[in-house]
Amino acid sequence: MQKKKVGIFGGSFNPIHTGHIALAKSLCQQAGLDEVWLMVSPMNPFKKEATDLLTDKLRLEMAEQAIADEPKLKACDYEFHMPKPSYTWHTLQALSQDFPHVSFTLLIGGDNWASFDKWFHHEDILSHYPIVVYPRKGCDIGKVPSGVTIVETPLLNISSTEIRQRIKEGKSIHGMVPDCIEPLVMQYYSNQHP
Repeated sequence: MQKKKVGIFGGSFNPIHTGHIALAKSLCQQAGLDEVWLMVSPMNPFKKEATDLLTDKLRLEMAEQAIADEPKLKACDYEFHMPKPSYTWHTLQALSQDFPHVSFTLLIGGDNWASFDKWFHHEDILSHYPIVVYPRKGCDIGKVPSGVTIVETPLLNISSTEIRQRIKEGKSIHGMVPDCIEPLVMQYYSNQHP
């Protein structure tokens, strides 16, 4: 039996936006995957003070609603249950153990690839898992070792930071997040800046 191919696309998704979703769909197609799991990163316990990061539960809830109509995308809280800080190597190892019928591929941006050699157990990740790198503005990916694929995906000019900033300034975020979660995003992030 052939293993199901799943891409792991990690992020804080604070909030999830239309760029994340378009990118995940494009990666799924271009990398020949059956599904992409959007791995919502838990709040870093060391960064709790200086952050406008919503709780894990709220970010997961928005991600689930945002991709409810995307059969190949799944919002995933797997890292919420892992020891902190959650290193990608530990996540991939645990996933492989819990889902032996699945073959996992790591999906990362060119910005993360640029610092990949500083990742915890990066050589082990490289030798055990396929990696798909997508371009990010201003990042030159350069040559990649075997096991790493570069895909051309749409460069969407939306960032979660910009969305939070616009809400803070009372500007519209229409079209930047899926319509189904726009009221939630407005509500949650407005409450952070009374």
